Amino acid sequence: MNNSNRNSLLFVLLTFGVILLFLINISLGSVSIPLKEVFNSLIGGTPVKETWHYIIVNYRLPKAIAAILVGMGLSISGLLMQTLFRNPLAGPYVLGLSSGASLGVAVVILGAALMPSFLATFLLSSYGIVLASSLGSFAVLLAVLTVSHRLRDTMAILIVGLMFGSLTSAIVGTLTYFSTAEQLQKFTFWSLGNLGNLSWTAIVILACCVVSGLLLSIFSIKPLNALLLGENYAKSLGLNYKKSRIIIIFATSILAGSITAFAGPIAFIGLAVPHIAKLVFQTSNHTILFWSTILFGALIMLICDSISQLPGSDITLPINAVTSIFGAPIVIWLLIRKQKMIN
Repeated sequence: MNNSNRNSLLFVLLTFGVILLFLINISLGSVSIPLKEVFNSLIGGTPVKETWHYIIVNYRLPKAIAAILVGMGLSISGLLMQTLFRNPLAGPYVLGLSSGASLGVAVVILGAALMPSFLATFLLSSYGIVLASSLGSFAVLLAVLTVSHRLRDTMAILIVGLMFGSLTSAIVGTLTYFSTAEQLQKFTFWSLGNLGNLSWTAIVILACCVVSGLLLSIFSIKPLNALLLGENYAKSLGLNYKKSRIIIIFATSILAGSITAFAGPIAFIGLAVPHIAKLVFQTSNHTILFWSTILFGALIMLICDSISQLPGSDITLPINAVTSIFGAPIVIWLLIRKQKMIN
């Protein structure tokens, strides 16, 4: 089987897997719903029990869509950062966006006692947390973009992003030191990530942000392929390097910032999924990597969310813990397998 047919088969299998896992994810939970009833409810039919339809439409379906959006967005932003910085350890939060979001949320949750009661009530609501997280990410984004205009060296931007992350983390650490146990618990719950508390309005806003970031990423596919051979080679091909770099950073910021605002900082996905896509498809062509990374991101996030629900149990594990526990061994196994094939 040639590479073209192999890739086509893999894309078909991945697409089928995402659809199947989407239905399975909706069927799992403290109330088990048969797959037939899930499918029937999604196409507008009437399930055997009215309560099943209510659970699917108001709880399970938004969470499954959120898992797909988060998986796609974080995976693509990780791919963008790894190619731009030519660093396999770069992830969607390497520019300090997650730390900026954490700072915004920390100021709201840990500093609520110092605010007027009406303001504290709004900011501690779900939309207040999203607003605080968005403002924190946006502040770091502005700082990084301002610096990127003055720096020619891409690696210097990476270092600046890490420094912003360290600075905001230090401020968060200081705030937590002076906080109560209740405030710390609430902030910890946010930092563990959560896909289940999003309303349909929040899903629509998140979807608009993710789609916008993905569209910007599509326009960056050719520049990303040129950047594989280095900055100088890309410039020799006529690439406007500075403009392309800003677009890539902005796309990553939209994806990582919006996802962190609505779902919290979710680990592993953005760092590991691009590597999984590269190892499975055995290519560095971003035309293929873009779509394969999107599908793998959605697939793995649905698997992790399904595991976090502990099927048949009322307990829900933190999504951050599941993504790392489930994902890290897979990446290690794939890397070992690749090394054996080379040898």
